[in-house]
Amino acid sequence: MRISAFRTAHFNAAHRLHNPDWSDEKNAAVFGHCNNPNYHGHNYELEVKVVGEVDPETGYLIDLKILKDLIRKEVEQRFDHKNLNLDTAEFRELNPTAEHICYVIWQKLRAQLDERYDLVVRLYETPRNYVEYPA
Repeated sequence: MRISAFRTAHFNAAHRLHNPDWSDEKNAAVFGHCNNPNYHGHNYELEVKVVGEVDPETGYLIDLKILKDLIRKEVEQRFDHKNLNLDTAEFRELNPTAEHICYVIWQKLRAQLDERYDLVVRLYETPRNYVEYPA
């Protein structure tokens, strides 16, 4: 039986969208308020979807406590209450757009999950704006 299991999480983080190869004027034109030199923050909502076959011995697809702990370690402890541009290695050279944040989270979780699982990460930057990887 193939099934999906979901776990949600939350973290708060600040960031600034900025391309150092562009002029201040171009950055302001492209990124608008998100290019504020003093940064700005979001209350990110994360949805992690794991898909696969149910283990006939346990009845689980995945132990959700293991998934919870993995998200806590790889996402919440790493990014919560951080300035993504300044406080994290992942975004020192990578513009912390929602798209990039989502992909980085997917990479971190994918590296820790058994290959038998398919993984989808959905990241809400606001209640109306979200991204998902893979698409």
